[in-house]
Amino acid sequence: MRIFGRVRHRPSASWRQATDRAFTLIGDGRYEDAGALLTRAADMEPWLSESWFNLALLHKFRHDWEQARAAGLRAVALLDREAGAPDWWNVGIAATALQDWPLARRAWQAYGLRVPGEGGPAGEPVGMELGSAAVRLSPEGEAEVVWGRRLDPARMEVLSIPLPSSGRRWGEVVLHDGVPHGERVTAAGPSYPVFDEIELWAPSPVPTWVVLLEAATETDRDALERLAADAGFAAEDWSSSVRLLCRTCSESRMPSDEGDGEHLDPHDHSEPGHPGPLGHRTAGSGSLWVPERECGIAAPAGLVRGLLDGWVADSPDTREWRDLEEVC
Repeated sequence: MRIFGRVRHRPSASWRQATDRAFTLIGDGRYEDAGALLTRAADMEPWLSESWFNLALLHKFRHDWEQARAAGLRAVALLDREAGAPDWWNVGIAATALQDWPLARRAWQAYGLRVPGEGGPAGEPVGMELGSAAVRLSPEGEAEVVWGRRLDPARMEVLSIPLPSSGRRWGEVVLHDGVPHGERVTAAGPSYPVFDEIELWAPSPVPTWVVLLEAATETDRDALERLAADAGFAAEDWSSSVRLLCRTCSESRMPSDEGDGEHLDPHDHSEPGHPGPLGHRTAGSGSLWVPERECGIAAPAGLVRGLLDGWVADSPDTREWRDLEEVC
């Protein structure tokens, strides 16, 4: 097979050495040095799709989307298979970051995904029905895994209320990578992939608040979450929803809630009734309910106090709130 007048062959030893060294540098965060080596490798073997795939990958790590798109297009032009190549997935991510919707649709279709014919008002792919998943916010920093709704193969709308340390808000749309790092398994059985955030794609105007609740029962707590949802916003009991995991476990297959029965967890340093800093299990249904709850609320400033007051008014003998603070 001839491409650009050259017979396709295995890459040279020099190409492999430059590429291997470049990915070592990428692992160390030395993107500039890696870029020089990958550019040299592409000069050595410009007819190899891998040369341009590697450059596209580097530009994705750097969030240089124009360059990622350009290198990705050169990679797919040299492919010798029709569907399923990861080169197309990288093109799709870059096109989504740039809101190049015709190219994004073409990339997902070339990868082998079904893209409905009608696009959104701005032309972006809609109606792909990819369902729910989890996304790891700030994967290189103080990472936090939250739940979201996949809008397309590269974007997710955040449906949890992230902790303020993440710098993210409920309702934001994040660009995420295509290879999952971990799974979350629900009590009902289905498992959901955990994708790593690449960057914020669309911010949310809705601020995050933290408030201390006195909720006599779980039913009282649930009532606030329903009240917020009915208003079009969200409330989340951080006292029960937040678990601190080590990196290894976060990137593995983990239950999303307390499982049935006892199991040995080598990272669980808790004692009965006193969860430790790396405990992977929340309090089960048989545990004593603690009325004081730390709750996150995503709602506009003009609405949040009204929500809380309305919640208390529905059952003043079993509900109170205090110390409301905007945190993100």
